[in-house]
Amino acid sequence: MPCEVYRVSEPTPSLSALVLGIETSCDETAASVVGRGADGRAVILSNVVLSQIEEHAAFGGVVPEIAARAHADAIQGVIGAALHEAGTTLDRISAVAATSGPGLVGGLIVGALAGKAIAASRGLPFLAVNHLEGHALTPRLTDGVRYPYLVLLVSGGHTQILLVSGPGGFERWGSTIDDALGEAFDKTAKLLGLGSPGGPAVERRAATGDPGRFPLPRPMRGERRLDFSFSGLKTAVRQVAERHAPLAPQDVDDLCASFQMAAAESVADRVNLALERLRERFPDASDLVLAVAGGVAANGAIRNALERLCARHGVRLVAPPLSLCTDNGAMIAYAGLERLEMGRSDPLDAPVRPRWPLDEAAAPIIGSGRRGAKA
Repeated sequence: MPCEVYRVSEPTPSLSALVLGIETSCDETAASVVGRGADGRAVILSNVVLSQIEEHAAFGGVVPEIAARAHADAIQGVIGAALHEAGTTLDRISAVAATSGPGLVGGLIVGALAGKAIAASRGLPFLAVNHLEGHALTPRLTDGVRYPYLVLLVSGGHTQILLVSGPGGFERWGSTIDDALGEAFDKTAKLLGLGSPGGPAVERRAATGDPGRFPLPRPMRGERRLDFSFSGLKTAVRQVAERHAPLAPQDVDDLCASFQMAAAESVADRVNLALERLRERFPDASDLVLAVAGGVAANGAIRNALERLCARHGVRLVAPPLSLCTDNGAMIAYAGLERLEMGRSDPLDAPVRPRWPLDEAAAPIIGSGRRGAKA
């Protein structure tokens, strides 16, 4: 069942549990209260996100030290705002979940310590949540997707295809062997002087550009392994920009459109193979689902490419709303809720983990468990 979103002005539904979720893995300080309704649906009572875009704008990317200080300054107020928006207090909270990795270590420490302090002072269960699990379980929060399902996780620090069979149950089918897709968008935007965040900036300029003007590579196209590569595409954009310098505004638009199309077609090629394997793995399934999560999931060209693929394969595409694709506390609260309902919790000395792959049994691949940029 899909989730419901309530505001303080609405009558609060009867809930079996309330989980406070805290997210501080990169450059958003976020907190949310999520519960489970009597009808089984997840209920988002609040979702407060404070961005640090202005603090990092002058540097063309996220500066870890600045991010950590900003989280420390904001965390108390953001948690208070989430409780107020939910119309509740810590007295009614059943558990506290906090992102404990992967991410920028300073930010992770701020959020995890805040969560542990609340849990310790109130005698509540603490749940150390993998940031990527929050993204991967978001389709269950928003659309009630049933296990198992396939998820394409595309963000500033991660590009992966995962089979999701339950909380903590992840089988990595493919990952990037170099740059994450969001990182390629961000660096393309920086190269072209478009500012940060790069993904939305590139998409805006691509809307008035000619995607066929500049021939760019489609890395890994046709390969049977289910991995991604975007380093060569990023390099090709730089080479085109250097050949045509100084770039006129229309040149920038056309290069953005050409890059975006190459990225979308590269993703589609990899996902096409994944959907073939999904159908082979579950030949009798009547409702196969591909979910897309992470900040890059908001890109319209990529969503359109995935919609066409899913229609061809007879697979349902689930794409959460933009506010729940980018980093947020609701996804952390919900991942914590699922674990709480299974009777799980974590000790208060649980460490933060800057690198924390979802599928820890899989062979290490660059990009499979890191966060080098904004998700």
